[in-house]
Amino acid sequence: MCLAVPGRVVARHERDDTLMADVDFGGVRKEVCLEYVPHVAVDDWVIVHVGFAIQQLDEASARETLAAFEQLGILEEEFGDGFTAAARQAGVPADEEVRP
Repeated sequence: MCLAVPGRVVARHERDDTLMADVDFGGVRKEVCLEYVPHVAVDDWVIVHVGFAIQQLDEASARETLAAFEQLGILEEEFGDGFTAAARQAGVPADEEVRP
């Protein structure tokens, strides 16, 4: 399954004439391309899919999405503990508290 996951922009820079950002996914940082959303700034939330920020979204929506992914068990299954940490930052209880 391929997901588009919310993350927070922590830095912007250019690499090879391409607008890039470091995006934080609950402690896991990835470099992503910002060419589709060049207007985003540090501390903005974006949806990232296969290395590209494809949409800006508000923090509340980002946190709701992370919480929903965590409740469905998708984050840990697909991405490991780093993305589970992102959901916990969004206020979702630890995995064992969510699942029956």
